[in-house]
Amino acid sequence: MNITILTGLESADPKSYDIVVDQVAAALRKSKHRASIFGVHDDLRKLVTGFSRRKPDLVFNLLESFGEDTGGDVAVAGVLDLLRLRYTGGGPGELYLRQDKGLAKKVFAFENILYPHFAVFSQDADFEMAGNLRMPLFVKPLTADASIGIDGESLVRDTSSLMKRVLAIHEKVKDSALVEEYIEGRELYVGVLGNREPVAFPPIEMDFSGMPEGMPHIVGSKAKWKKNSAEYKGTKSVLADLPDELRARLQKAAIDAYRALRVRDYGRVDLRLTESGEIYVIEVNASCYLEENSEFAVAAQAAGIEFPELVKRIVELAVERYGNGGGNGG
Repeated sequence: MNITILTGLESADPKSYDIVVDQVAAALRKSKHRASIFGVHDDLRKLVTGFSRRKPDLVFNLLESFGEDTGGDVAVAGVLDLLRLRYTGGGPGELYLRQDKGLAKKVFAFENILYPHFAVFSQDADFEMAGNLRMPLFVKPLTADASIGIDGESLVRDTSSLMKRVLAIHEKVKDSALVEEYIEGRELYVGVLGNREPVAFPPIEMDFSGMPEGMPHIVGSKAKWKKNSAEYKGTKSVLADLPDELRARLQKAAIDAYRALRVRDYGRVDLRLTESGEIYVIEVNASCYLEENSEFAVAAQAAGIEFPELVKRIVELAVERYGNGGGNGG
């Protein structure tokens, strides 16, 4: 097939895209597809005319934002639908549902999926107390991804710290604040692949053993992106060592959350496991980060699926979802 990889650019430089783009292109070519890279920053006209000229059989959608708009992936998916293009991953509705973490938790409530109790503090509402939430609390942006707005101060233990953190997210991140009860326990990630019959990969665990004493066991922006930080050096993801029964429970919880939010093709579910064995769904990442060394790709490899095969399967899932009749594959 003629496949166009759609990616967001960090600037007007056509090469300012993430390394994962070249990795996916190489994997597609290994499967005998014709792969081209189409990067856009914030130019809607370029987006539309580029696809009108390219006329791809499928778009491999790796775009996570549109210019400075971190929620632009929702709008771009809508444009792809209007252009009647087939593409991998979620549509605008699914992406919006996944992005609004408060709304996602309300879906979990309906589906009887365990999640931390929470409250949302919007930018345009008076400051409120967080109801009956129990300290300590974890405060993060409602819609931002990639650990934006998350650091050691995200974990608060009193009302004064809570108010400061909420206001910081309002002012610095320009987002509503999600306040949820902090779940003490092991942090695990379960990758899921599929649509009608999704399959969960072996769980990956975040190992916090290298973190300095007293530092909260959370994956903040420093742990993800600042290579010289104590947080980055003190954390690593490893294949989780789990009894079969517990592994099965974690995988079931992940698939339940994946289905509840109608994730398409592939995604990753973040979980917390308490000492008493309770499994909490923290977040669902639809169309999660695909880089060869990411938790998702490493988990797929543990399941016997090498990276080129993983990319090939995502393509096949998207094509199967659309079928022969076109449409939006919802």
